[in-house]
Amino acid sequence: GTRFLKRGANSEGDVANEVETEQILCDASVMSFSAGSYSSYVQVRGSVPLYWSQDISTMIPKPPITLDQADPFAHIAALHFDQMLQRFGSPIIILNLVKEREKRKHERILSEELVGAVTYLNQFLPPEHAIVYIPWDMAKYTKSKLCNVLDRLNVIAESVVKKTGFFVNRPDSYCSILRPDEKWNELGGFVVPTGRLQTGVLRTNCVDCLDRTNTAQFMVGKCALAYQLYSLGLIDKPNLQFDTDAVRLFEELYEDHGDTLSLQYGGSQLVHRVKTYRKIAPWTQHSKDIMQTLSRYYSNAFSDADRQDSINLFLGVFQPAEGKPHLWELPTDFYLHHKNTMSLSQTRRSYTYWWTQGVLNHLPLPYDEVTCTENRRKLIVKKFHKYEEEIDIHNEFFRPYELSSFDDTFCLAMTNSIRDFMPKNVGIDPSPFTVRKPDETGKSVVGNKNNREETVLQRKTAASAPPPPSEEAASSSSEDDSGTDKEDEGAVSQRSTPVKMTDTSDNVKITENIVQSMKDIYGINLSDVPSEDDLTIYTRFVQLGQNQHKQDKSSQQLCSKHHLDGVINIIHISSFSQDNIYEVQPPKVDKKSIDIFHAHIQAGRGTMQPLIKEDILMYREYIRNRYM
Repeated sequence: GTRFLKRGANSEGDVANEVETEQILCDASVMSFSAGSYSSYVQVRGSVPLYWSQDISTMIPKPPITLDQADPFAHIAALHFDQMLQRFGSPIIILNLVKEREKRKHERILSEELVGAVTYLNQFLPPEHAIVYIPWDMAKYTKSKLCNVLDRLNVIAESVVKKTGFFVNRPDSYCSILRPDEKWNELGGFVVPTGRLQTGVLRTNCVDCLDRTNTAQFMVGKCALAYQLYSLGLIDKPNLQFDTDAVRLFEELYEDHGDTLSLQYGGSQLVHRVKTYRKIAPWTQHSKDIMQTLSRYYSNAFSDADRQDSINLFLGVFQPAEGKPHLWELPTDFYLHHKNTMSLSQTRRSYTYWWTQGVLNHLPLPYDEVTCTENRRKLIVKKFHKYEEEIDIHNEFFRPYELSSFDDTFCLAMTNSIRDFMPKNVGIDPSPFTVRKPDETGKSVVGNKNNREETVLQRKTAASAPPPPSEEAASSSSEDDSGTDKEDEGAVSQRSTPVKMTDTSDNVKITENIVQSMKDIYGINLSDVPSEDDLTIYTRFVQLGQNQHKQDKSSQQLCSKHHLDGVINIIHISSFSQDNIYEVQPPKVDKKSIDIFHAHIQAGRGTMQPLIKEDILMYREYIRNRYM
């Protein structure tokens, strides 16, 4: 449905704007769909599972929230969480991001009712499978200057991922078993011989499940992504930092995901993004936020009713028939979404045993995934005829039979970082896990260096430096002072005047800040004046190259008889008689070395050769010197 028209849950426990998000990580180094390594993590968002709505008869930016029906036994919440236990297993973790402290009760009404429902349902569940409730007023901490919102979300994300675990279709690497990370030992989930399974799920909600929920899910997904990359052996520690290419791409994915949901449910794109909560959003973002808010308000007031009717028709909730009123003639669509209210149920659910029978027997694994006689679903496999065309979607999309360059793929995929932040220099680390922080010139600073001090120093030196002479003054002075014989020299001096720096300390600092050092670009620092030995080696190298180009085949044969001056004879020092990039000829091994090698192999198999007289005398000499 649409915002303000579909709120909370219906009589069957289905909530509005419920979205299951799964991030799948594939190791594409193995070009096979069946033999590759995969990892996934699932999380859910959805409206607060209660009977509630907002009055939009007089459309205002924040219509008052009202609870439509009293539910003292949490009947609707029980239906909803019963579905989640069947689908995901335990633990079910609720991250509630609505406001806790308000001058007038608005969002807090939902929090108080949800806390009561979870408390009531938990008293009948086993303690190890209880619903975990985490309230956190995200709006309050966003306004605070002393609190970093994403740092706090990162702490919550770590605790959540450790409880639920994640899915991976391969066992732990031997290096993880031999030298496990501190976080890896605390990871939950269900470990099987073939890999790991995720048990339970995180359920995030605010009022609309759009802006705050999307940022919180991004942080949880970022934490899970670090564990997924670590399990596949792509990083050495399960930790990802901001301002890396991988995290930037991941942030774009979640923002596109949030924009799509927000357009369908709210009528506009996301208003508050990850950069907003990081407090690094540009000033132009504020005007975009205002336009998104106005667009959302217009959509909620004028176009949501028609969109809701089209959604009801598209999903088959309303089926037109002769003799029945048309869709636009219905006063409300309440009975379309609450079908149980039209008929009296013959059986009443228990208020204490509120879960489906058999769910608790398989926890923490989800009931739907466990093979049981009551819930077994046979898969219908369509058999293709030998003459029918069968298409492998994986091979069609990824094209493993084509040779692709990693550099091209990397530059296309990481468009944000490559185009805007990564300078095209030789010495830059192309790893997607390297931190790149843009400075004021638009170029990136690789590593974890704090760029704030350098920026402040650059501003101070730029403000204190004398302004360069204008081109008009330079041209007028050159016209007056230049003669017929010195026109070219005057032109050269004109061009060099604005660029030429004096030897003051301020100008030296400016050049140091603006011009990149050779060590940043090439990884080395060349000295100003090379030594004599280096010049001699370089001269001999140049002569060798020149003589090599001048010689032809006849001159090479002549060179073997008569040594030419200036040509250096290169002596082959390798142990291999022929050693190059095309072939290698192994050296000849004498019989004694072969016998020693065979004796070593036999000793490894447990067959010891008899000791000769020389070995016994050597051993006795060793014992005498060691212990006597």
